[in-house]
Amino acid sequence: MTKTYRIGVAGLTHDHVWGNLEHLAASPNAELAAVADPNEPLIDRVTQQHRCAVYADHREMIDRESLDAVYVFCDNAAGPDVAVQAAERGFHVMVEKPMAATLEGAERMIAAVEAAGVRLMINWPVVWRPQVQAALDLATRPEFGSIWQLTHRAGHGGPEAECSPYFAEWIMDPKRNGAGAIVDLCCYGINMARALMGRPEQVTAVAGRRYDPPLPVEDNAVVVMKYPQAMATAEGVWGQVGQPLTGYLATIWGTHGCVTLGPGRGGRLWHTTAEQPAGVEITPPEPLPHMASGTAHFVWALETGNEFHPLCRPAVCRDTQEVLDAAIRSAAEGVSITLPARAAESACAFECFRR
Repeated sequence: MTKTYRIGVAGLTHDHVWGNLEHLAASPNAELAAVADPNEPLIDRVTQQHRCAVYADHREMIDRESLDAVYVFCDNAAGPDVAVQAAERGFHVMVEKPMAATLEGAERMIAAVEAAGVRLMINWPVVWRPQVQAALDLATRPEFGSIWQLTHRAGHGGPEAECSPYFAEWIMDPKRNGAGAIVDLCCYGINMARALMGRPEQVTAVAGRRYDPPLPVEDNAVVVMKYPQAMATAEGVWGQVGQPLTGYLATIWGTHGCVTLGPGRGGRLWHTTAEQPAGVEITPPEPLPHMASGTAHFVWALETGNEFHPLCRPAVCRDTQEVLDAAIRSAAEGVSITLPARAAESACAFECFRR
């Protein structure tokens, strides 16, 4: 790579931004050119660690700076407007998961980048974990068989315990986040199921509020996705005890095997087959350079023209957002939601992608 990509960051209120700024600073092929956020303490935090232009308004940054791409780390409801403005200026866009607060917002993003001829990636931080990459690789091999069930549990101590005040303020706002734990945490399992199993035909969700006093949004939820010959569940929990052991767990069952992956960057991985019914622990390999972080992958795809990782593709994340919308409605109305029929398509997004 000979080009150095100039990146502008719009929004600092999503706590995931800080790790991404570290990855950006470490990249030999990208540089932080500018940041924009109206909160002065967050701008001060950036300038203490990085040298770049600063703005109080992302629109001014997008208008004035000569950039190659914009990272979007504001609230979910504001993200589509930022992405559209960046695309209209001819900048590529990386948006933090899940994508938007609503399906309508996600579709606006896709329409904008397609009209502008630029690229859009949705960053899922779990994708860069070695055990996740290895599990997805195992689960998409022919010898694994057809996937018939997937379970994913995401949980942490809750916004007030785990998040900065800037992040907690909007993640507990049903308009700015889209909902509560459904959008924040169930999205991980929904996204994984969509990439591996395709778009479900029916969605059922149950949500609860066990905080006292109650939060404005649900603090725990279960989403069930029904397929013709399979099912998937995505759990999301705020306020749990024991995140290191029960934070982000997933099990994927195929007709000839099963993989279970544990949480964290150094999480464990087990593979079960008919020959090894008790399961074998696997040490996953370290990610390839272009799979080590969101920035590494984004820049690699821009430079090479390759597709993004299946979990990070706009079409997959658009369908993830559709399931989130259906789950929110299902939990509120107490009914199962049947998704609109669509032309036949490949179920698994991994068919043309290998590490």
